Order: sequence, then C-alpha cells, then structure tokens
Amino acid sequence: MAHDDNEQLVRDFVAAWSRLDADELVDFFAEDGIYHNMPMLPVSGKANLRTFIAAFLKDWTRTDWEILNIASSGSIVFAERVDRSMLGERSVDLPCCGVFEIENGKIKVWRDYFDLATYTRALAD
Repeated sequence: MAHDDNEQLVRDFVAAWSRLDADELVDFFAEDGIYHNMPMLPVSGKANLRTFIAAFLKDWTRTDWEILNIASSGSIVFAERVDRSMLGERSVDLPCCGVFEIENGKIKVWRDYFDLATYTRALAD
C-alpha cells in the first residue's frame, strides 16, 4: 500500500469509532494485530481485541475523534488526535497520538500515547 492509502486507512479507522461498533473496529486489524494502549498491557489477536474494545465502549454513549495532524512514512502512520467521548453524562476530551503499523491494508500494530490522568480526572469531576 502507498502511504496515502495507509493514511486513508487510519482516517477511516478513526472515523469508525463514532459508530461505537467493536466488530467494525476489529475488522481494521490483521488477524494477529496488536493494540497497545500505552498505560496498559498490549492486546493481540482479533478475538482479544474484540473483547477489549467492546469492554472499552460499553459505557460510551458517543465519541468523535478529531485528527489534528497525520503523517506517514512507508508503512508507519502517526495521527495526533483529540478523542472527545461521552461516558453517560461525563465528557472526556483526550489529546493523544496514535502510531500505526500497516501491513497488507490492515493495522498490524497500534500504539496510543496519552496522559491517563487527563482521562481519569475527567471521569472523577
């Protein structure tokens, strides 16, 4: 895939989060894909990813992820974002940066970097 195709895949993946559909999101990953939400241990394989993402989404009532900057080099895509989510009546705006490794049109590895305290503070208020 050309880097423009890789960037579009990441754009499509980011947009898909607004539909809150774990099955759709997992379809973006390779069979042995890995998601490493950096404050936590990595999750690998589609079955584990589906369970993890579904649990993550269970309390979300809405989410919209805004890409601020996106850049790629070969199979690597960097996407700086603000993830705006509603967990019930609680609003969380989380600045983060995702690093995606793309292989054969699928996400092979996704690492997300963010400040966990920003997320937990928003839920505690």
